[in-house]
Amino acid sequence: MTPLHVRGRALPDGEPVQWWIDLGVLSAEPIANAETVFGADGDGGWIIPGLVDAHCHVGLGPGGAVDFDQAVEQAETERDRGALLLRDAGSPVDTRSLDDRDDLPRIIRAGRHIARPKRYLPGVPIDVEDESQLPAAVAEQARFGDGWVKLVGDWIDRGAGDLAPLWSDDVLVDAIAAAHAEGARVTAHVFGEDALPGLINAGIDCIEHGTGITDDVIELMLEHGTALVPTLINIENFPGIADAASKYPTYAKHMRDLYATCHQRVGAAHDAGVPIFAGTDAGGMIAHGRIADEVAALRTVGLSATDALGAACWGARAWLGRPALEHGAPADLVCYADDPRQPGVLDHPALVMLRGRVFR
Repeated sequence: MTPLHVRGRALPDGEPVQWWIDLGVLSAEPIANAETVFGADGDGGWIIPGLVDAHCHVGLGPGGAVDFDQAVEQAETERDRGALLLRDAGSPVDTRSLDDRDDLPRIIRAGRHIARPKRYLPGVPIDVEDESQLPAAVAEQARFGDGWVKLVGDWIDRGAGDLAPLWSDDVLVDAIAAAHAEGARVTAHVFGEDALPGLINAGIDCIEHGTGITDDVIELMLEHGTALVPTLINIENFPGIADAASKYPTYAKHMRDLYATCHQRVGAAHDAGVPIFAGTDAGGMIAHGRIADEVAALRTVGLSATDALGAACWGARAWLGRPALEHGAPADLVCYADDPRQPGVLDHPALVMLRGRVFR
């Protein structure tokens, strides 16, 4: 295979760089006879590590689990938009065979969602009948996944007619400790307010959505080092969810209230210093390939253009323990003719390179 070469400005510092690629690996040292595939006319273009969707569901569609071919199509869509690293925050489909494909993004799996019976989307989670079984279920999914476990922290309780936590505080302590003992981190789906203190005090590593965070919860997140993936483009579905829930007026009003205050609450978390990362929640109500939209949404809650992009790129890679652009790292990068921090650019890469192979 002919060695490749790219030249441009790297972010976040904007300095001119050159990279050579051989056998799917980046080299800072020149390689003879390399073909320049980007930046042949100088340093005017831009080069960033492959984008990260930190909340993505390969194998899940609007109707639940999808077949293998559809899962491949989902991964291909992400790749073509430059999302080359996906944290799959729960999937009912075993997608581990996708790792054998050199042409698809790397996936960091959380195994399957863990919920109580009738307290999440039908057919998607593993249901735990007795919450005392939660630590064992968490440990099993920790061994099945790639260093993450996904809990459903709250969902509508139809008896109460509103969002309510699924788990008691004591069992959460044991469950999260069980995941940590397996070397895995834990995240949780949480829309409302009530489930958050118990999860954070139990040592959870991340909160998904987090529309119910308050000033007190933000202080807890800072104390425990809890990250937030707010999935802002998915929160746009809250009014429609409320409209469809007329049978449960308290829940419907709660969802509308959470929607109305979401940007203010996430902005307050950012201002306080809570680590925030970009995730689209693609695979259910959100189409795949929308990481650029999530980056744009993060700017509406106060992140700078550089920080919003970093939340879906070099910052997210560091958080997930994956390399960015460095000597000896996998050659996963995205190139742009214009600065990708500018509106409308991020979704239109000039070149996508995955494992040293050019796809666009």
